[in-house]
Amino acid sequence: MIRKIKLPVLFGVLILLFLGGLVAFQTKNDRLFAIAKSIDIFATLIRELDTYYVDQIDPERLLTVGVEAMLEELDPYTEYIPEEESDDFRMLTTGEYAGVGALIGNRGAGNIVLMPYTGFPAQNAGLRIGDLLLQVDTIEVQKKSTSEVSELLKGPANTGVTVMVKRGEDTLKYSLNRKKISLKNVPFYGKLDQKTGYIKLSDFTTNASAEVRNALVSLKAQGATQLILDLRDNPGGLINEAVEIVNLFIPKGKEVVKTIGKLQQVNYTYKTTKTPVDKEIGVIVLINERSASAAEIVAGALQDYDRAVLLGQKSFGKGLVQTTLPLSFNAQIKVTTAKYYIPSGRCIQAIDYAKSRKDGSTGTVPDSLRKAFKTANGRIVLDGAGIEPDEKVTEKSYAPISYTLVAGNHIFDYATTFFYNNPTIASPSTFEVSEEIYADFKKFLVGKEYDYTTYTEKSVQDMEKFLAKESYFDEVKEQLELIKSKVNHSKENDLDTHKKEIKKILSEEIVSRYYFQEGMIEASLQGDPVIELAKEYFASRARMSKALAESSN
Repeated sequence: MIRKIKLPVLFGVLILLFLGGLVAFQTKNDRLFAIAKSIDIFATLIRELDTYYVDQIDPERLLTVGVEAMLEELDPYTEYIPEEESDDFRMLTTGEYAGVGALIGNRGAGNIVLMPYTGFPAQNAGLRIGDLLLQVDTIEVQKKSTSEVSELLKGPANTGVTVMVKRGEDTLKYSLNRKKISLKNVPFYGKLDQKTGYIKLSDFTTNASAEVRNALVSLKAQGATQLILDLRDNPGGLINEAVEIVNLFIPKGKEVVKTIGKLQQVNYTYKTTKTPVDKEIGVIVLINERSASAAEIVAGALQDYDRAVLLGQKSFGKGLVQTTLPLSFNAQIKVTTAKYYIPSGRCIQAIDYAKSRKDGSTGTVPDSLRKAFKTANGRIVLDGAGIEPDEKVTEKSYAPISYTLVAGNHIFDYATTFFYNNPTIASPSTFEVSEEIYADFKKFLVGKEYDYTTYTEKSVQDMEKFLAKESYFDEVKEQLELIKSKVNHSKENDLDTHKKEIKKILSEEIVSRYYFQEGMIEASLQGDPVIELAKEYFASRARMSKALAESSN
């Protein structure tokens, strides 16, 4: 039956709709006026400063500083990219640039080669880790910043560049031909034993999924029946690459991630579109607090479908989507436009930047407000704080002496010296620093500065301060001096006390001289507690099944 609507009621409804539309229209007009007003004030401000300020100003620099200060009010991922930084930004998103293919950095005496990438001009020409850069073409570079030297080494593909370096007492000159450099997303993969394949995924730039696919297919062809996918220290990248990688292990047509924002055009559901490479192979994913963004999408989606066991530490918690938009004069802005939601429905963002405190700090989501979701098998997972591993492994804490030996470049310098005195070493998976090598390293340290403060020394220093405030210092002065003497005596023995730890760090550094980045990664896996735990899971089918089984909660 059709009911008749009375004219006064209908008229009232129309008035309410009109008033609602009028309010929305007025609100939009107010916002547009506020934007136009602010832009006009900003433009007028720069013009008046340029005219009246006592010294000459740089309008472009002033604009950049102003814009960056404004964006700091939002979140760390919304960034202004001026025209001169576009190439660097493109390299971060694509992993490609034109240059010589070497990582450089400052080590006190100047900029040195930290890592020549395998197969590219620097390595092919003979540049080695530890080479001190003296000159690029005709330009002296010892006093230049790392970024300035890096720009000199870059240039159009197929153009020449001459590099002069100091190696020990020798000065060497190399002529290189720049090439298009594509940094690997998978710097290393291989078999850890007869059954276990391992893939290190360090980035999510273009072709990341193709590299993981090729590695997986190769490992399966070599007989691997179980896989460790290492996403530790992976900062993320392109969302489509993350979706393709998840698709290697789960069927076609499955949701991987949703993006939800203020505007309809940024709302999208990403699903798998291909037949997976392997739906059955056992998978363990390694994550830590530096695994972020796309790495969290992969780890979280595989966890939500109970397709992989996650080991390590809680991930970073970056669930924000950035879109790059063009601005005037070839500038760009990378702006946060949405949030990521993985298949269980949870958002992995850990910090609510919209609720920044007055002091500029931001708060994480308290545990009491984290919402519970369920995986495909009914396991309980929580939102609002990154991805929680299925079993946590405490990250290794290094002794102060180890930090000091690394920071002081003593381990780096010894590895370089060792390389030039020893033509070959064993493979990365078998090389170890022998007692003889370690004794030689200790001799190398004689006369070198590597002072440091131990945790115990710091505690004693803090105790002294508190006792002085409480006026108890004189009463316990003798006891404190006795403690200090014992601490200093123990400190003298730290090279022996922490020998196992120092030998491990030294081993990886030495291996890098012979086998570069790939070998350094392979060497780092020896004795890795998270790798060892993963092997334990694979050795017990019951343990794997229990980790992925329905929660009893």
